[in-house]
Amino acid sequence: MNNNILSEKDTKAVLDILIEQLGVREEQITQDGRLMDDLGGDSLTLVEITLALEERFDLSIPEEQLERVATVRDLFELLAEMLGGEKLTR
Repeated sequence: MNNNILSEKDTKAVLDILIEQLGVREEQITQDGRLMDDLGGDSLTLVEITLALEERFDLSIPEEQLERVATVRDLFELLAEMLGGEKLTR
């Protein structure tokens, strides 16, 4: 999946986490895909995704930031923001 938000390496890391935690195939994941509705996630899955992302990227994601994440794109944007925006190319 191409995006202009995260580097290719970081995008791959996020996709790997989503594939593992949601039990989906990479081709099922789109930027507009909703984590809960389209990809079958629930609140526990979202916590597990968050923990995996925090560990992989060595950061802490505040709960109020997570509340605005509904789609894969939202997740990419949040990570780009938290990683300092150095990879944000918009």
